[in-house]
Amino acid sequence: MRERTPSRDLRGRKAWVYFKNNWQLYLLLMIPVVFVIVFKYAAYPGMRIAFMNYKPAKGYSGSKWVGFETFAKVFKDKDFHRALKNSLIFNFLDLIVGFPVPVILALMLNELRFNRYKKVSQTILYLPHFLSWVIIASVSLTLFKPETGLVNVAMMNAGWIEKGIPFLTEKWHWAVTYLLIGVWQNMGWGSIIYLAAITGIDAELYEAATIDGAGRWRKIWNVTLPCIRGTMVTLLIMNLGRVMGSNFERLDSFGNVQVKDFQYQLAIYIYEKGLAGSNFSRATAVGLFQSLVGLILVLASDKVAKALGEDGLL
Repeated sequence: MRERTPSRDLRGRKAWVYFKNNWQLYLLLMIPVVFVIVFKYAAYPGMRIAFMNYKPAKGYSGSKWVGFETFAKVFKDKDFHRALKNSLIFNFLDLIVGFPVPVILALMLNELRFNRYKKVSQTILYLPHFLSWVIIASVSLTLFKPETGLVNVAMMNAGWIEKGIPFLTEKWHWAVTYLLIGVWQNMGWGSIIYLAAITGIDAELYEAATIDGAGRWRKIWNVTLPCIRGTMVTLLIMNLGRVMGSNFERLDSFGNVQVKDFQYQLAIYIYEKGLAGSNFSRATAVGLFQSLVGLILVLASDKVAKALGEDGLL
């Protein structure tokens, strides 16, 4: 039998004392851990629905196994191809347009010298993240009405336009407006991580840059951005894993007949062809396909980042 060494006993006692003094923190940590286990990992056995002709009345044991037959039907469906194309295009555009904005916003907030104004600005910019898409869409539809919306009325009174612009009732204008509203909703919340990374930069680096005669812009370019590059790469990799996803609430709230060509994305496809028709096998198959492609993109981008000398995500 292996004997316990004094050093191991000492480490064990220190660990027990630490746990005894901080057990409240571990208790609080259990709440999100249990949440993740229940709503993430506990759902994994349900993925077998994608390989079955699942009937809720028959359950798992009574439903017939069909293998990859459901996937074959999905990949042959023209509506799936349309939804997939729209999802990829809009998510990549969302990434290209939306990814730099939180970085720029964090840099601007960091340069503010009046703390009270800085705190008020941060609160105002974070607020849209906590609003539901139903509220945002309702306000947007009112503001952007072609004839009576505040935005069009203001531009017509200023003489900038002669006729109201159909921001949310014509598919090309809808696409631009939809993307920009998404950027506006997420930019404040996305800047939090970058602000935290900027706060952790050693002040001596800025002092050295000041001694070398660097101005504010040169400090941002040569000190701030290189120091938060690792954070930017990590968040970029995580965002690449979401390019196959789509937000049903957002799409449904902004949807109408005139823009259905662009609004029809994977979330709408899953609802209409899967959940609404009680075809849970198809809905699960599409969801599993999205997850697998997202995982592949994350792993591939992580490998590329490491090849370029970055730390990567994994």
